[in-house]
Amino acid sequence: MALKSAISVSFFCLVLSALANGFNAGKIAIYWGQNGNEGTLSEACATGNYDYVIIAFLPTFGNGQTPMINLAGHCDPYSKGCTGLSSDIESCQAKGIKVLLSLGGGAGSYSIASTQDASQVAIYLWNNFLGGKSSSRPLGPAILDGIDFDIEGGSNQHWGDLAKFLKGYGKQVYITAAPQCPFPDAWIGNALTTGLFDFVWVQFYNNPPCQYTSGAISNLEDAWKQWISGIPANKIFLGLPASPQAAGSGFIPSADLISNVLPAIKGSSKYGGVMLWSRYYDVQSGYSSSIRSHV
Repeated sequence: MALKSAISVSFFCLVLSALANGFNAGKIAIYWGQNGNEGTLSEACATGNYDYVIIAFLPTFGNGQTPMINLAGHCDPYSKGCTGLSSDIESCQAKGIKVLLSLGGGAGSYSIASTQDASQVAIYLWNNFLGGKSSSRPLGPAILDGIDFDIEGGSNQHWGDLAKFLKGYGKQVYITAAPQCPFPDAWIGNALTTGLFDFVWVQFYNNPPCQYTSGAISNLEDAWKQWISGIPANKIFLGLPASPQAAGSGFIPSADLISNVLPAIKGSSKYGGVMLWSRYYDVQSGYSSSIRSHV
């Protein structure tokens, strides 16, 4: 009788654990677009490994500049050569994958000069990438699911204004951001306090004071706690390099991620999953495949 009861209790615990994992199952976000050798967007989505695919980048915009995308070796936007991506975008969306456009990046010419400038950029993004209309949509007629802010230079002003104008088009527009892990972020720290951002994938790499080093989780864990308590975003993601070559530092071997890091952060209701830079490096390493069932 005692044995039967112990089995029942242990089965009940297993069910509870499975339910908890199901409810707090993490997602994987990946950046695509900065290496012509990473395969097509539809191939990335066909792996089944990603829930969000972020097209990188729109590195030129704002302050009166003509906006211009840069998708490395994938296509030439100057000859309208990227409009064919629409079918790829739509094939990803048909699988339930959200596709976003990332503004900024580590190299580019971008800044928002004023609230009026933020309004103009928002109108441009709506008409050319989201639900609006334009005769010159760089990625063709497909309607993206949202806009990502990967702001790593320029100015720290008016990003909150841009987010507000974009959200003004409706809740269906996802607004996300990729700040560096030192809290608050130097560039978009102010914008992130607005409560307008759905997901924030924090870059826990190239920043030794707040990233994981072999066997030492405290720096990352302390920063994680600051992020989940410090900004009113729906979900916070752990941003990581997909291979040791993808960043100067901060790569976490999958075994370490699964056994040490994820158990320390998954308990938070704000835990959203893992963001990876980038599809090219993930193709080389198979990182997303090795962590998918544990995220």
